[in-house]
Amino acid sequence: MTPEQRVTTVFKLLENGSNKQHIDGKMSQLDQALHVAQLVNKDGAGPETLLAALFQDFGHVCPAPEGSAEADDGDEDEDAKSTIDYKMRGANYLRQLGFPKKTCDLVESDVMGKRYVAVLVPMYEEMISSASKELLKLQGGPFTPTEAQAFEKDPLFKEKVLLVNCNFAAKVTEDKPPVLETYRGLTISMLYGQVIENQQREYQANMEYTKEELAQLKKEYDLSDDDL
Repeated sequence: MTPEQRVTTVFKLLENGSNKQHIDGKMSQLDQALHVAQLVNKDGAGPETLLAALFQDFGHVCPAPEGSAEADDGDEDEDAKSTIDYKMRGANYLRQLGFPKKTCDLVESDVMGKRYVAVLVPMYEEMISSASKELLKLQGGPFTPTEAQAFEKDPLFKEKVLLVNCNFAAKVTEDKPPVLETYRGLTISMLYGQVIENQQREYQANMEYTKEELAQLKKEYDLSDDDL
């Protein structure tokens, strides 16, 4: 599929989220995603993080990636999607379509940000719905102080916490978010960027000489290491 076709595929799946209620029951999956993306964009986050905001709960609306255990089992139970596995489910689907690594990593590890904020903000668990509390429990519950300190060293620490904060703020905002189509051009350009990056990486890999090839070049042309 071309990047344009891939974006059409994932946008259709996101649009299906307009018929599915978010776990907190206040808005649809799609509306929640659009509100979070709007807040992340206002914060000035980069494009990879913005896409992660848009696809944060993609695992609730996407099919299991081809070749995965879920796909092989044919398990489409909604309760299963709503537990620990749905983050990985969504991230893996996006990986197969060539989304940026940072975006996929943020989608998959959104749970870590929630566990951090839960221990950092004592009132956090009282402010979320009963369904979210149960999900947090299934995902490991609030971090211990030691786990929180370790998480603060995560290279994506700021982005992960930002996504959690915006996700919470989205539940109470009254602003009307931009429509999904607003992000089509950005998503397509990011996918094309990944295609180019992968081609450059492959080209560089093909240009690297093996030890045997280097030895042959040195011998044939009387070269030193400095020449190479």
